[in-house]
Amino acid sequence: MIEPGKSTIRPGLSRPFGLTLGVEEEFVLVDARTWQLFPAAPQVLAASGGERPTLHGEATRYQLEVSTAVVDTAAQLRKELLALRRELVEAASANGCRLVASPSPVMTLQEPLHLCDDEPRQREQLRRYGALTDSLISCGRHIHVGTLDVDTAVRAANRIRPWIPTLIALGANSPFWDGRDTGHASWRTLAWSAWPSAGLPPHFRSTTHYRRCVRTLLDSGASLDTKMVYWDLRPSERWPTLEIRALDMSASVDSAVLQATLGRALVATALRELAEDLPTPLVREDVLRLARWRAAHDGLEGFGLDPFSGAEVPAAVLAENLLDLLAPELAATGDLDEAGSALTVLLRDGSGAHRQRAVFQRRGQLTDVMRHLADETEGATALPTAG
Repeated sequence: MIEPGKSTIRPGLSRPFGLTLGVEEEFVLVDARTWQLFPAAPQVLAASGGERPTLHGEATRYQLEVSTAVVDTAAQLRKELLALRRELVEAASANGCRLVASPSPVMTLQEPLHLCDDEPRQREQLRRYGALTDSLISCGRHIHVGTLDVDTAVRAANRIRPWIPTLIALGANSPFWDGRDTGHASWRTLAWSAWPSAGLPPHFRSTTHYRRCVRTLLDSGASLDTKMVYWDLRPSERWPTLEIRALDMSASVDSAVLQATLGRALVATALRELAEDLPTPLVREDVLRLARWRAAHDGLEGFGLDPFSGAEVPAAVLAENLLDLLAPELAATGDLDEAGSALTVLLRDGSGAHRQRAVFQRRGQLTDVMRHLADETEGATALPTAG
């Protein structure tokens, strides 16, 4: 994400104002004829004018990442995402490949893993972590909410943790991995959780405790550096933001904006509760861990676990409960109506995982799934036609 300016949160007020947004999105490249992953990231980057803050490579030569500017409104965020995606779609097409918003390598990789040639860090990851690096070919959406100092970000994270499973269910889009249906709506969530520095962050007793947990990851060898703190939710290691990292990548720009505005409203709600000195709701760690797995398994179409009671609840109800909780903050930023409409459409049409499986059931061909994902990605960038 491009560096934000100074904080616009006004001290002493119970409701924070001016929380900014930034989003990072990761994509894979596939051969336009075979639908196999295509290690063309350097060529596509060159066709787009080279690496820069808004566009850069990822861990492998199959992947690219875009980073929006820091924005204040959902409309600005949508404009940023569309412009960056259009640029990549055109550059990919010029190099014989398709840009795909796929969180997972749907089809079996037919060649050795192509890490970035100029990234010694990825080579060291391969040497130290072995087969765990297979999961580097996965794509997520990261939401940055700022501007926050580390102390505030840590305290806000504790209050947001219970809703991470619901966000996972809302974004579930990776049922297929390495040539098979995994039986999960978001297999990326579980595959990525194999990294020892990934998953839900601890409940931090203080900023000192947070820093101690990070230092333990580094000293134990679980992380090479702070970039490898892969928690679902963390203070950013580069920017003065709280970073929500749990979400699968998806083609829908509407979903991206919905997730970002929900993320900002979660932070705003946490800050309001902190200003009012409200107690942090108690959550059993075992229930939260199971809720995260159930969200990854069932996605939006099945059931989840209420993070506070542990009761089994339809995932759609949990999503609606989240919207109700955040309604005051969404209304304050003018995002409530759009968020409500986007959630209604998502519940009606189904999650990305649901739609992928529907495509596969027609002919049983994973190439159809890849074509569907590529078409959705390109369709999401299309300019509106005149009425």
